Amino acid sequence: MKIENKTIWITGASSGIGKALAIEMSKYNTSLILSSITDNELIEVTKTCKKNGAKCFPIAFDLESPESINNAIEKVFEVHSKIDILVNNGGISQRAFAVDTDFSVDRKIMEINYFAAVNLTKAVLPKMVAQKSGHLVAVSSISGKFGFPLRSAYAASKFAIVGFFETLYFELKQHNINVSMIFPGRVNTNISKNALLKDGSTHGKMDDGQAGGISAEKCAKQMIMAIQKNRKETLIGGKELFMVHIRRFFPSIFNKIVNKIKPT
Repeated sequence: MKIENKTIWITGASSGIGKALAIEMSKYNTSLILSSITDNELIEVTKTCKKNGAKCFPIAFDLESPESINNAIEKVFEVHSKIDILVNNGGISQRAFAVDTDFSVDRKIMEINYFAAVNLTKAVLPKMVAQKSGHLVAVSSISGKFGFPLRSAYAASKFAIVGFFETLYFELKQHNINVSMIFPGRVNTNISKNALLKDGSTHGKMDDGQAGGISAEKCAKQMIMAIQKNRKETLIGGKELFMVHIRRFFPSIFNKIVNKIKPT
């Protein structure tokens, strides 16, 4: 699917990968629906995208709240009768051992990272089926390929995303709807700063690995390439992506490596 002149809905658009993706996509004469929980930052991203020539409809809502999501869906559909591409990008990470993590944190992460994406996708799907075209994009993580210390709930939510959208990949072929799953590795964003600790408070620190990751802008450009080429799965990042292949072909070596890596 080419993104020129398309109506594209991006969640998590006020910062990080979502912000970079919105700005990059705004250069293609697109109509953008930009979502985030933070209204002020969303307005600034909207201004930048409009300067690039895109039409923009910013709408702030809380991915943790089904009611907030449903209200947003209603407002979006009042303005846009057609959605060509939905990018489920919004999410939150974790930095806590499973044994210490309060169950409410597990639920919160799953609600934001998984159920919100399912909710939005199921709302948009009937329109895509009716128009016999569309593209669903799900941003997972390399943590959706393997578990890693301090990320039990995060990895679980990203694995769940893969299971849901891989199923859709096969179910929706008959309706001419494409599905792409993106697996970012280390990208230099604030995801580690915003990650949840065992009690639900914010980590507030930039991990060394995160700080050394690729830029959000580079990630966004590779995502656009993957969307336009209708790729089912795309790994984006640096040398950490080798871990995905090591786990697949040499699981015992993978286990030894993970046990030696500092889990931050």
